[in-house]
Amino acid sequence: MKIRPAGPHKVFFAFVLIVGLLFVESTQGQREALSIADPEPVISAETDTAKSDQKIQSRIENIFAELDALSAVTVNVSEGVVTLQGEVANEMAAQQAQRLANRLAGVVTVEDQINRTLAVADNVRPVIESFRTQLLNFIKALPLLGLSLLVLAVFILLGSFLARRQLLWQKLTPNPFLAELLAGAVRLVMLLLGVILALNLLGASSVITTILGGAGVIGLAIGFAVRDTMENYISSIMLSLRQPFRAKDHVVINELEGIVVRLTSRATILMTLDGNHLRIPNAAVFKGIILNYTTNPERRFEFELGVDASDDPVAGMKAGMDAIRDLDFILEDPEPFALIKTVGDSNIVLSFYAWIDQRKTNFAKARSLAIRAAMRVLEAQGFTLPEPIYRLRFDPQVSTALASGFSGKPAGQAIDPTQKPGGDPPAHPISLSDEDLDVSPDKHLEQKVEEEIESDRGNDLLDAAVPHE
Repeated sequence: MKIRPAGPHKVFFAFVLIVGLLFVESTQGQREALSIADPEPVISAETDTAKSDQKIQSRIENIFAELDALSAVTVNVSEGVVTLQGEVANEMAAQQAQRLANRLAGVVTVEDQINRTLAVADNVRPVIESFRTQLLNFIKALPLLGLSLLVLAVFILLGSFLARRQLLWQKLTPNPFLAELLAGAVRLVMLLLGVILALNLLGASSVITTILGGAGVIGLAIGFAVRDTMENYISSIMLSLRQPFRAKDHVVINELEGIVVRLTSRATILMTLDGNHLRIPNAAVFKGIILNYTTNPERRFEFELGVDASDDPVAGMKAGMDAIRDLDFILEDPEPFALIKTVGDSNIVLSFYAWIDQRKTNFAKARSLAIRAAMRVLEAQGFTLPEPIYRLRFDPQVSTALASGFSGKPAGQAIDPTQKPGGDPPAHPISLSDEDLDVSPDKHLEQKVEEEIESDRGNDLLDAAVPHE
């Protein structure tokens, strides 16, 4: 193999490369020598720890020197560990020393080597000094305390004076209940203002904030606890403002019927038509359905009578209406009327309508006598009132035997329809007195309602002076 010599440019490039490598190596060696010759100064960790311990010890000793109960406690700090020695009067002072030492930065832990002397003199003396100091402060504060009590008394008397101005509150409110409520609110507001001002004079403004915050939380809790009671109370206020009924009104509230006795702060009192005492919560009354019969003295009643399907229903309507019109307690305006209600398989049902004045006429009695009058006229004019009909089919021999057995006569002989079984003569009509036909209102119930109202008239929120809803 023949080796060719390198060119001059390649030799020059190799020379430059070798010189550069030698220069870099020489520079690095000089830097290492300089770093070895002139080392950077190193801070001693032991020196810093000692200074920190000394600072902590000095700080704790200065704190304990300011406190009489801890003045005899000695402090030693090493590597952040605080050792407490010496004597204190009781366990409370020792715990105080530990808490104070633990609060400093850099403290790792606290070793308690304090001796509790439990000496009577050491423990009694601070209590006596504290009591003496408090007594002196109280004596100094007596003039300010007296001024605060005087301000509170003035506000209480002012609130009572304003609350007793019944004429003023009655002019501002629509009924006595709201007047009393507003007077009580004014008294309470004046009391709160007096308490706040008295506490401010004593420099207890922080107490006011605490009381108000606590009152808010307590008020919320009480509100949930007495929610139903508060709902009834608010409903009574709204009912006293709206006045949907008056005392002695005949009402139906949520299908409960009776005569209104009074409206209290919690319930509406009714006297039922059978003379019983009925209490309905005001919340149910305020949200319920109220039917007031007394608001409009005219009231309509209705009843139904049936006639045979073969009878003329219009003639039956006319006969019944004529009989109803003849009754003295029936109003001519609006006039009575009748309608055909339904047509059945064996009868026709007629509906009769008439009006009465509830102030002079008992509704139930009037309706009963109207039914009687219509029935008598229909029967007298030959209308057949519906009766249960049963269709029975028998063989001819059985039919003949049954007919002769019930009549007591030979078969084929006619049976008198007015003759009762056993041959008794037809019954005679019973004579009626004026008292039996009396339709005046129930005086006994009215008397019971009046007695109930008079028994506690001052507790009634209903006021005739307030507009009726």
